[in-house]
Amino acid sequence: MTNSLAPRAFTLSDFDFALPPDLIAQHPAPERSASRLLDGSGPAPVDRVFRELPGLLQPGDLLVFNNTQVIKARLFGEKATGGKLELLVERVLQDHEVVAHMKVSKKPAVGGVMHMVGGFTATLVGRWPDENGQLFRLRFSSDPYTLMAEHGHVPLPPYIEHSDTAEDERRYQTVFAKHPGAVAAPTAALHFDEGVLAALRERGVHTAEVTLHVGAGTFQPVKTENIAEHTMHAEWYRVPPETMAAIEACRARGGRVVAVGTTTVRTLESWASSGHAEGDTQIFITPGFGFRVVDALITNFHLPKSTLMMLVSALAGYEHVMALYQHAIAQRYRFFSYGDAMLLQRR
Repeated sequence: MTNSLAPRAFTLSDFDFALPPDLIAQHPAPERSASRLLDGSGPAPVDRVFRELPGLLQPGDLLVFNNTQVIKARLFGEKATGGKLELLVERVLQDHEVVAHMKVSKKPAVGGVMHMVGGFTATLVGRWPDENGQLFRLRFSSDPYTLMAEHGHVPLPPYIEHSDTAEDERRYQTVFAKHPGAVAAPTAALHFDEGVLAALRERGVHTAEVTLHVGAGTFQPVKTENIAEHTMHAEWYRVPPETMAAIEACRARGGRVVAVGTTTVRTLESWASSGHAEGDTQIFITPGFGFRVVDALITNFHLPKSTLMMLVSALAGYEHVMALYQHAIAQRYRFFSYGDAMLLQRR
């Protein structure tokens, strides 16, 4: 006899859905807070505009933002033999070294010097994180942050089909970004502007910040039907002491901890589960996960079969999330990084 109360075993196919390609947003809304907001915090979806968010939160709630800053991590160059290459810097190390993805017809040998657009060089040191790693460790001829700021390109997601522009440099970045290191924006936070932040303060909603440097792995699809076999990419995070104190104060006054974006969820729950306020996380949040910190979530619409679909389903309930996505498609919400947002309550 089967136990009808046993938790459901999810597979990759459970997180698939058909998305019309024309719903993938290629450009941001004209104004950050003019994007649409699907209020999924109740039993039935409600269509709203993002600037209505402050009225959906309660005085005493705590909004937690990811204050990472997107770096212009895409760089172009050529090998000594003249073959073209592209680097996507994933992480900056010490001594002018970086960890990067490399697109090139034939990988150069260790010690090979690449000549990059902008007049600097990148020398291949080896693989990362070990000799069989998929990423590459390179040494730049001078400070990587300076070189990327001067010669790099905005690392737009693979589903955005235009080359980066001045608009992307401004809009694929939150208004409160302060710690450089991300190669993808914490996209739920892109909807916040000074008007919304002021309205939140007037409403009595508190705010706090964490840092998680979003990696390119956030766009990697899960390829194993058994989702337990998927290996998560690592991302660096930090929860500062003042944010820990803000969460404790929020709990004491009976408020909700509202994460802005899945990266904030990953940061807070990594800290809660590991006890480490800073470090690398490979946390994989799927249905059945026991949340310790986050009560509600503001998030964009995610790719089919992605780890982020699994995370939001874990928080708000699988059936509820899938129904919200079907509503969003029917109502022609805009999807992915430059798309619209959704408000979810933990169930």
